[in-house]
Amino acid sequence: MSSPHHARPPETSSDDGLRLSGLSKTLGARTIIDDLDLTVHRGELVSLLGPSGCGKTTTLRMIAGFLPPDAGRITMAGRDVTHLGPDKRPSAMVFQNYALWPHMTVAKNVAYPLRLRRLPRAQIAESVDRMLELVNLMHHRDSRPPRISGGEQQRVALARALVQEPDVLLLDEPLSNLDAKLRVKVREDIRELQQRLGITTVIVTHDQEEALSISDRIAVMNAGRIEQFSSPAELYARPATEFVATFLGALNRFEGGFDGTRIVAGTDVVGIRPESVSFTSEPRPGALRASVERVVPHGHFNELRLRREDATLAAYVSGTPPLPGTEGFASVDAALLYRDGLLVPSTEAVSA
Repeated sequence: MSSPHHARPPETSSDDGLRLSGLSKTLGARTIIDDLDLTVHRGELVSLLGPSGCGKTTTLRMIAGFLPPDAGRITMAGRDVTHLGPDKRPSAMVFQNYALWPHMTVAKNVAYPLRLRRLPRAQIAESVDRMLELVNLMHHRDSRPPRISGGEQQRVALARALVQEPDVLLLDEPLSNLDAKLRVKVREDIRELQQRLGITTVIVTHDQEEALSISDRIAVMNAGRIEQFSSPAELYARPATEFVATFLGALNRFEGGFDGTRIVAGTDVVGIRPESVSFTSEPRPGALRASVERVVPHGHFNELRLRREDATLAAYVSGTPPLPGTEGFASVDAALLYRDGLLVPSTEAVSA
């Protein structure tokens, strides 16, 4: 799918923390990454977000140097690193499974990459202690990874990456092995550390809530290409393609058009966010009669399934929800219109 969001970037700048230009990769007979461009500003946290098989981990492995690209260029802080091995790049990676040595203490795990560089012992000890202080793990300095929690193991892996003082920090699904509550805590820790250190960071995730909560910008990937690269707010409010709209957040999706009040017959696709649907007991301009078919609790809000004469809509409401069977009026406050998979400008989005 061609898109205005896929354009060749200008020449690299030293102000860029990371730049990928025309990156491509084929494995077997399948094209995994197809002419991909991406610029991450210095000190920015960018998430590569997409479904399984979209190419995000392959992209990260090429950035890290574990997989050579078939075509394209990778630069870090203005330096071409395309043909350098992982150990020669100014980057460090935190792996999905942490990759900690179980027989080594926490301190020795963090020290490992510095020992490979044959740095003086005193310098290594000072650097390790500084990193353990940074991730609040000094009390586990002499513990072994199997004896500490999953969240603490993740922080050890993070400290081991940061102790190398990389220009670019890479994280591959860093929270996937943690339970839901711990994921929230650790992702906040990662964001706080990244902000404090001002380090250019790329994180791979399939979790949209995770990406939305910690990223400066998000690159939504599909079939080896970037569908849209924008801020979390822009991605959610103005998804540039139908794929982004359906992948990021909940969406009422209908074949047809929208006349400002109702869904009408047509060949386009209408997307309506549940929070853009209102349900009231009294009529309001643009509202159609509706009944509550079902109430689905989501903790701090409830989802209503509303039956109107033109469609069934999901709506998000706070407070005490109406009971199933309640009659009222449902209106749509905003709608997205897609033609051939691309967002139609708002001036054309309402059709008679």
